[in-house]
Amino acid sequence: MQFDFFPSRRLTIYLAKMFIVRILAVLVMLVLVLLMLDLLSTTGKILEAEGNGQAEIWTYAILRAPQLVARFLPYSVLLATIITLVTLNQNSEVVAMKAAGMSAHQVLAPLLLTALVVSVGSFVFNERVVTRATATLKAWDANDFRAVPADSGVRSNLYLTDGDNILTAASVAGSGDQMVLSGVTWYRRAPSGAIAEQIRAPRATWAEPGWRMENAERFDVSAARAGTAETVTVAAGVSPEQIALGGVDADGLSFWELRRSIAEYDAAGRRTAELKAKWWHKLSGPLSAVLMPLLGAVAAFGLARSGQVFVRAVIGMALGFAYFVVDNAALAMGNFGGYPPFLAAWAPFLLFALIGETVLIRTEE
Repeated sequence: MQFDFFPSRRLTIYLAKMFIVRILAVLVMLVLVLLMLDLLSTTGKILEAEGNGQAEIWTYAILRAPQLVARFLPYSVLLATIITLVTLNQNSEVVAMKAAGMSAHQVLAPLLLTALVVSVGSFVFNERVVTRATATLKAWDANDFRAVPADSGVRSNLYLTDGDNILTAASVAGSGDQMVLSGVTWYRRAPSGAIAEQIRAPRATWAEPGWRMENAERFDVSAARAGTAETVTVAAGVSPEQIALGGVDADGLSFWELRRSIAEYDAAGRRTAELKAKWWHKLSGPLSAVLMPLLGAVAAFGLARSGQVFVRAVIGMALGFAYFVVDNAALAMGNFGGYPPFLAAWAPFLLFALIGETVLIRTEE
């Protein structure tokens, strides 16, 4: 048995069923609690839009739930790992398996296989459901939860530079000369690099060249003086084509769509480090579920009567949550160009795989 990676077929099915039931239970609990908390903070904004009611609240919940599932599935696998292994340990089932000649890796093998299946399912779910829900929800949110036509092409959170100056917009609709920016802010920098002037407007249209801001409000930073400007044209160096290229939302695109967008950015000579890091993370993110049984394995071993089970469970939980902290930090560093994109997405995975394997071998093998 020492040379077989998996235990018997019956034992493998027993452990896998126990594990998957706990994953689903923990995931449902987390998603329901977090969705209720999210609705408490968002329902008021949804109902502010004229004509919105209970149906729109349900629509928001349906669009938000896939995002929560995708984000907290690895956490669910981690917590389910610890619950499963602690239960096996307290019932002396781990002792029985090791007495039968099974190694620690063989005890974990069914859990690792189940986590791999969960990772593949998570990737497919992200590609087919989460990306579409995210794109729809962001467009709806950018439009203040008012009705968004299906073909409007609304995008959110525009940020572009024109020399040293900055143009931002809460949302972008339309294309070409018919493009309209909403929630527009223009920041003009002084030669020293500090912000010299800020102009805000609810709407801006293409003025060939530049963007015509209507009903604008001006704030002179150096004089600390506010004023109004009925119409002002800014950002002459920013074209609709640049805005169309700058409106890529990695979270709302599938793996292959994001790859095409990165190729277009490369062809235009634009910076792609952030997009490439998120592209790689579309693979490493779902695969992180495979790490959770390895990081939580410390909870499975050691005698239950020794009183160390709780301590071991806390250690396993700490290792798992440390991975998520390091993963988010590395991805942020990749977005800022501090790490190469591939390293930002995969270094935490490889690092904690080595840590988990080292802890398992040193303590149990």
